[in-house]
Formats: sequence, structure tokens, C-alpha cells
Amino acid sequence: MRISKVYRKTNETTVNVNINIDGTGKQSIKTNMPFLDHMIEQIARHGLIDIDIESEGDNYIDDHHSAEDIGITLGMAIKEALGDKAGISRYSHVYVPLDESLSRVVIDFSGRPHLEYNVAYTRARVGNFDVDLIREFFQGLVNHAFMTLHIDNLKGKNTHHQCESIFKGFGRALRQASSLDERMKGIIPSTKGIL
Repeated sequence: MRISKVYRKTNETTVNVNINIDGTGKQSIKTNMPFLDHMIEQIARHGLIDIDIESEGDNYIDDHHSAEDIGITLGMAIKEALGDKAGISRYSHVYVPLDESLSRVVIDFSGRPHLEYNVAYTRARVGNFDVDLIREFFQGLVNHAFMTLHIDNLKGKNTHHQCESIFKGFGRALRQASSLDERMKGIIPSTKGIL
């Protein structure tokens, strides 16, 4: 089973993440940021990944440290759950609409952290949540999952829709890239022999 449990504590945050890559989409997300909870639920549901996250942080300052550190810890959990990545599909790309919004998400479990993030939000906040922190969440995740991730919101007028199409797309792309290919059983999907 491709599962992992990661606990990360700093002077700013405490984050506990449990995931099952081969789950059914069960989730329990408690970040003290309701909008981010809702977005991570999209990853679980559309990725069919079981995700359990509990975090506490210095949200009285702002949500930056918590959003980034949750991304970091989730990235660490994904990396641990995938192990040496033998047999995975490695690559994926998806387009996900939500009404007028359309996002493209592309993943390569390359072993090299890189984020390309092209999103022009139509407003700065959804409720009390600063949407700039979505980039920080994904940057932390990418840096610690050792993946290449391209996120492009191709169109959108409603910021909630833009965000949700991104997270749904990430969930679906994560599911595809991490899926096991029987023809690659036991094979690292790289001519280098390591990812």
C-alpha cells in the first residue's frame, strides 16, 4: 500500500498529514483556513487519494506560514508514499473546467522540483483567504514532492471557480501521474534508472 504519515513541527506551525495514494477520496482536513480545507478536499475527491490533515499555526499573524507548511508536509507525504516510483505512469496532463473557468495542470514526477504557475485571479481574496497563498501552497508541495508542476488558468472570471478548477485539476493529474502501469511493473520510468 502506498501510504505515508508525516509530522512536521516548526516555531510557526505544526502539521500532521496522512495519505493513501490508492484510496477512495476520503478526507478529513482541518487547517483553520476553511477555503483551503475546501480546496484540499478537491484534491482528495478528484484524485481518489485519502487525505487526513490537521494543522495549527500562527494564523493570528496571517495564513502564509500555515498554507506554505501544509503544502510542504503534503509534498513530503506524496514523495514518501511513492517510494522509488517504480511502475508509475510519471506524467499526466488534464484540463478541468468549472463553469467559465478552465485550468490546465501538468505533472512530471521528475525528481526535480519546479513550478510554473500562471494564474491571473480576478480578485485578491475568496472570503478571508488570500489567493496569493495558493502559489505558496503549491511551491511548498513541489519542493518536497520533487515534482515538476505546471498550472495554467486559461480563462476565468470568478476567483472561486479559478481556484477550484486548479485544485480539481491537480487532484486528477496527481491520480494519473501516480497510477501504476502494469507494463512498467518494477521499472523506474527514466532512462537514468532513478527519479
